[in-house]
Amino acid sequence: MPALAVIAIVATLVLSCEPVVKVTAPFLRLVALLGFAGVLSSAVAAQQNDSAKPVVVQPGAPGKPSKTLPPSTKATLPPRSQADVEFMQGMIMHHAQAIEMTALIDSHTDNKDLHSLGARISRSQSDEIKFMQRWLAVRGESVSMPSQKMSGMDHQHTDQHVNHDTNMSRESMHLMPGMLTPEQMEALRKARGADFDRLFLTGMIQHHNGALTMVKDLFDTAGAGQDAELFNFATDVDTGQRAETRIMQEMLERNALVQMKEEKR
Repeated sequence: MPALAVIAIVATLVLSCEPVVKVTAPFLRLVALLGFAGVLSSAVAAQQNDSAKPVVVQPGAPGKPSKTLPPSTKATLPPRSQADVEFMQGMIMHHAQAIEMTALIDSHTDNKDLHSLGARISRSQSDEIKFMQRWLAVRGESVSMPSQKMSGMDHQHTDQHVNHDTNMSRESMHLMPGMLTPEQMEALRKARGADFDRLFLTGMIQHHNGALTMVKDLFDTAGAGQDAELFNFATDVDTGQRAETRIMQEMLERNALVQMKEEKR
């Protein structure tokens, strides 16, 4: 019986008894108060017990009501494709080289704009690597791509960045789209000042364009990119790296103008 109904019945009894039996009125009032307190405590306890139980609500389809699922319901990870896993594994390696490039800035140039850009790239891509590692670990996947798979993928892309000759290093066979070759990385390490700025910016633009290619390949693959976390991450990578590419192109243009003025003097 609802708590309010019980209280109403007790109050009615008290009021109806008072005119007839004057002597028992105080006693009945006491009983009513005790009853009210008991009902109130029971209602509070019931509410606390109800609130302690987890409520799992499954949103309905458009135009359909939501469903309340039993507390024993367990969440399950959304389906993923092998392309999702390979994208995350490849992007970890891709990001790692970008961080390696930014680590050279402090000792190779005094360009303040480049220092700011490098710090931004390093910070964001370090955080993204941690996210990708967690995403893979939760799904029981390795954070690194099998070497045989990398070799198979590399033949599709390395012809854009590496000369095909018999002396090509083993490392250059393990490049994801846009990654710098060992020769490009060595040139970047040796450069200083304005030369370093130019090589870094052109190299990082190449690097970012490669990441955009990886995102496009993911979304072009049937059944891939359906995981909500991965979809949001890949979309953020695309948006962020497009914005940074525009910044770097502007920096390259400014640096070129400065060099032209200096050469005219």
